[in-house]
Amino acid sequence: MTRFRESVRTLLREQVLDAAYDLVAAEGWGMLRMTSIARSAGISRQTLYNEFGSKEAIGGALVQRELERFLVGIQRELEAHRGELERAARAGVGYTLQQAVDNPLIKSVLVAARGGADTDLLAYLTTRTDPVFGTAMALLDAYAVEAWPDVDEESRGLAVETIVRLTVSHIVQPVATPEESARRIARVTARVAYPGAPTPARPPSAG
Repeated sequence: MTRFRESVRTLLREQVLDAAYDLVAAEGWGMLRMTSIARSAGISRQTLYNEFGSKEAIGGALVQRELERFLVGIQRELEAHRGELERAARAGVGYTLQQAVDNPLIKSVLVAARGGADTDLLAYLTTRTDPVFGTAMALLDAYAVEAWPDVDEESRGLAVETIVRLTVSHIVQPVATPEESARRIARVTARVAYPGAPTPARPPSAG
């Protein structure tokens, strides 16, 4: 019976988050109302409040769910280049930045925030970052321990923190294409991981 109740609760939460995701993507976080979420999810407001408690809690759950989905793809990209730190970093970051560009929820939040509104949900990527950073860094550190055995513990920790913070920064304020940003972040990460390694020579320019 307990397992059945847990399954029902999981389905309910996913139903609510799916409804909230669609509403935020269509109308923005600032326009989101608990009444609208309940109506779209096909549940009562009281049930919604009993499960989440507040709009802010739904926002945090939305961000966490998107992060978890991103991490599945990131892990796949990293595994494709296991043992090749810079290439793995470039693939993982490139995937993340491109997904951020294509993701309706993140796109809606960033566009609204750049217009000076709807900054509450953006805070989960800027000021209330503990869940996002904690989850991402735990996954990447576990990967790095196995994939980069020649990197000392301190350099590994700094490299993981560097790649997470720079990637989030480029999601919030992109300064180049996802491909170019991924290349730069991967290069920085490699230099942090291998601080004494020589810088590869640049090919001579044409002409």
